[in-house]
Parts: sequence; C-alpha cells; structure tokens
Amino acid sequence: MIDKRVIENILEKYGKDISIGCIGSHSALEISRGAKRQGFKTIVICQRGREKTYQKYFIKKMFFGEDSGCIDEVIVLEKFRNILDKNIQNMLVNKHTIFIPHRSFAVYVGYDGIENRFEVPVFGNRYLLRVEERDVSRNQYYLLEKAGIRTPIIFKDYTEIDRVCIVKVGEAERRYERAFFLVSSPKEFEEVSKKMIKEGKIREESLENAVIEEFIVGAQFNFNFFYSPLLDEIELMGIDMRRQTNLEGILRLPSNWQKKILEKIGIKFIEVGHIACTLRESLLEKAFELGERFVKVVRKEYPPGIIGPFALQGAIIPGPPREDIVIFDVSLRVPGSPGILYTPYTFYKWDRNISVGERIAIEIKYGLKLGLLDRLVT
Repeated sequence: MIDKRVIENILEKYGKDISIGCIGSHSALEISRGAKRQGFKTIVICQRGREKTYQKYFIKKMFFGEDSGCIDEVIVLEKFRNILDKNIQNMLVNKHTIFIPHRSFAVYVGYDGIENRFEVPVFGNRYLLRVEERDVSRNQYYLLEKAGIRTPIIFKDYTEIDRVCIVKVGEAERRYERAFFLVSSPKEFEEVSKKMIKEGKIREESLENAVIEEFIVGAQFNFNFFYSPLLDEIELMGIDMRRQTNLEGILRLPSNWQKKILEKIGIKFIEVGHIACTLRESLLEKAFELGERFVKVVRKEYPPGIIGPFALQGAIIPGPPREDIVIFDVSLRVPGSPGILYTPYTFYKWDRNISVGERIAIEIKYGLKLGLLDRLVT
C-alpha cells in the first residue's frame, strides 16, 4: 500500500495546474472530452499498436479555425504495464497528472501494481478496483449482502443446481474476461463444462473458482451513479444495458432458426457496447436507495469508500408482490458506457447533459477551488 503522505506531498507540488490522464482504452475518450470541457489538459497512455484511435482521430487540432479532438498528448509505451516504470511515473507527476482509473487500467496494469507501485494521484479509491473480482474475501457479493441488496442465489457446488443458472468462469485466452454458460442441472453442468474445456474456451482450474448464479429473468438495467464526497450525495448519471455478441445476433433470429444455429455454435456473452435506457419514475427511488446503502457499506468496509463513479448492474423482476431490483454485478470505476450521457437524469439535476467524464472533472475542479483535492484522490 502506498503511504497516503506520498500522494499528499505530490498534490501540494501540483498547485492549481492539473492534467487529467488515463489509459488509452475503455472510456479514455469520455474521460478526455469531459476534462477538456472543464478546462484541463489531457494525457492518454497508449500501448504500441493501439494508439491510432487516440493519436490520429481524436488528438486536439484545429480545423477551419475550430477546435477539434479532446486529447492534448499521447504517450506510447510498449506495454500498458510499463506505466509502472519510475521514469513514466515521474513524467506523469511532472505534468501534474491526476489519473482516472477504468477497467482496462485494472486489467492491464494489475491490482498489485496499482496499489503498491503507482505513485501518481488516482481519482477515487484505488483499493476498490480489486473488489470487482470474485476471489477477494470482501468482494462485491460481500458488500451487496452487507448492504441488504437483493442478489441472485449463489450455488456453492454444482451438485446443488435445481433451476436455470448462469455460470461465470474465467476465459482460457482472455483471463481478464469471463465466459458464461447456462445450465439447469448438475448433469448439464458436467456436460457443458467438459465440452468447453475440450474446445479450449475455459480451463479446468478456472472452473473450480466459477460462480454459479441463479439466472434472473427480468429486464436488465445498469444503474450508473456518482458519489460526490464534496456534496455528500449520490447522483444518477444514467442507465444502460449491454450489447453482447453473439447472443444478440441469435436473439434476432426466429425461434426455429435459433434452435438450428445453436446445434452448430454456442452462445457467447462478449460485451461490445451499450444501449442507453430510461426507467419508470416510480422505480427511481428504489434505485437511489440501493445506491445509498451501497455507498454507506463501502465507506465502512473500505475507507474512505466510494469516490466518484460506480454502477449497480442487474435486472428488474415482475414480482410478486411487485417489481423488484436484483443486482448481479458491480462496477467501482468509470462504467465504460458513454451513451448514458443521452439519458435524461443529469439534465434533470443540472439542466444540461453531463457525462461521467465531465462529472469527474467538475468534482476535481471544485476540489481544487475548495482546497479539498486530497479528499478525492488516493
């Protein structure tokens, strides 16, 4: 763990001149555009071979006398993880960088490196990133239970399966991603898992740490919140649902063709995008209550708690007795769903649409003005 005083000393040297930095992946464009709207310089750290989007298409330049692009500087490294090199960290500190974490930062740099070696101020609680993983003792399931938030039934052993379940297991190739498959009995679990191991989709050792979860039949929603330590309240930034391949393509087929195609290929749940959603107003209060309870528990379990964006991802079931929200996933950083900008909830609050990236920049700007920036970073 990095000594808090190290980060505080760095912040003192920054003064009011701040740059916003992030890894060139996931939600870098949303973060950068939001930072530019609030007047900050932007830096994106790219891995060689993956820099073109940022260095060519969205770099800041002038067209016909008009500003375009949202990225001031691109730093290209051989590997994302090289951001842990002392010379790169020193470069970021010399540029007065506050780093914004997202999923790719956690995946490619790694939790140990982020928690123990990355001596650059990070917006939010860097020690919460690890909590998204299922093999952590006080993980998201633990926090949801502590908060009294309804979750799917978790089966500790596949022999207990007595209903339709979704199995979440690490992929063989992309170990940072999960493979999913559906089963409804112990026998089916054995058959499907053996087939997937044989096809090289999952590993036998990964199966031992798989999560077997009751499949929730309902309308799926991701509730994207922002907790402001400066205001001590949560805001609903927007709501979305996932687009997944090849599941979505299969669902577009008539049922008779679905059956035929599933005899030849398996279903995959690879997330490739999001669709912005709205929610019936009578259900909003329930969503806010869940968010507030979650923030309260996380503050107690992982002080200083949540700072900035987080998401509760789940589904709304019809009851009886009435509709209820079931949460089956948690995100503790930028959600990676920029389309939520176009849902109406920030407009209702601020009289204009505000992205998660800009909301982070606003919090940093007022943290600077109030001399409270140390409350926003770890």
